[in-house]
Amino acid sequence: MLLAVSLLPAVAGSVEAKDPLLAYGARIVGDDARSRIVIDFDREPRFSVHYIANPERIVIDLPATAFGFPAKDLAARGLFKDIRYGKMDEESARIVLTTAGPVKLALAKVQADESGKGHRLVLDAEMIDKQAFAELVKTQSWSDQSEAAQTTSAIPAPEKTAPGDFVIAVDAGHGGIDTGAIGVDTKTEEKQVTLAFAKALTERLNKEPGIKAFLTREDDEFLSLSQRVLIARQNHAGLFISLHADTLKQKDIRGATVYTISDKASDKLAADLAERENLSDQIAGKETVAEPPEVADILLDLTRRETQAFSISLAESVLNSFKDQVGTINNPHRHAGFRVLQAPDVPSILLELGFLSNAEDEKLLLDETWRGKIVGLLTEAVKRYRAAVIANGG
Repeated sequence: MLLAVSLLPAVAGSVEAKDPLLAYGARIVGDDARSRIVIDFDREPRFSVHYIANPERIVIDLPATAFGFPAKDLAARGLFKDIRYGKMDEESARIVLTTAGPVKLALAKVQADESGKGHRLVLDAEMIDKQAFAELVKTQSWSDQSEAAQTTSAIPAPEKTAPGDFVIAVDAGHGGIDTGAIGVDTKTEEKQVTLAFAKALTERLNKEPGIKAFLTREDDEFLSLSQRVLIARQNHAGLFISLHADTLKQKDIRGATVYTISDKASDKLAADLAERENLSDQIAGKETVAEPPEVADILLDLTRRETQAFSISLAESVLNSFKDQVGTINNPHRHAGFRVLQAPDVPSILLELGFLSNAEDEKLLLDETWRGKIVGLLTEAVKRYRAAVIANGG
């Protein structure tokens, strides 16, 4: 439940829709009792504030905004242990302030700057007790339009699908406010790497007769994990391939890994990775909502088991393609409870293309020739998988 507690009228709303706001400066001061954030805009921003628990976060929603200041200028300090900002969709952006404890904004306002041409957003945060924060969350109503717009209103779909076509959802991990991992040398964001691979793979798959692939996201846009699953299911996808390029504390580990879903993780590395990937919604300021209990249905359980078997088959096909062609980590087929792989009726894999925490992997991930090689090998893996499914009457 989220509520806009401060909403200022937009200036030239029709212009905002075409021309994003520019946030060109930012600064943060304060300590562990009180902190202030100031963000400079080229014109008056409309904004709304929300509070979310578990963990405690303050969310500031904005119209479409280009963030043009250096990241170090809004590095977390004082009452804030993490600060994220970025695009949510074509019409909205968001700032997510993860706090070190219960915090509220004692002041949230826009004022003209000294020049009289620009405006600045001023946010003063102060500590409160847990009960006061819980009351803030409890008394909110879920009515903000920008949040409602995050439902999947326009489901992307493959073009010119014919009866019998094998439909594949290609999912570029992360996006928008959720940048994902950051490259160790070039500081390239994971969301850029995954989108480049996803576009190349989709284009290559669509050259194959009888195969129709589509992207879950086509640009730098945030999608919740449940939205990604919904997009695949509503398009009746026969496969879901989610692409990632994570980081690890162990900088020497490199190579590709293929993950399938399981209630129990195969190892600590898989468990840690799934935990981080499952935080995507939290990073973007989404409420942590318990998954709805599925109806106890033996047919659904059988479907899940069959889907899991197909997912494992696809993972093995990918690793067979990579053998002697692409470096992989030890035990390259692993499993854990990835929420993005939870569609009960769509065989799904999460492919770690490599690790942005490793300098050699990072070079390959940014190399167009290597990308083309990976895309070709994945296409061959999908074709073999499809042939096996057809041969078995699928």
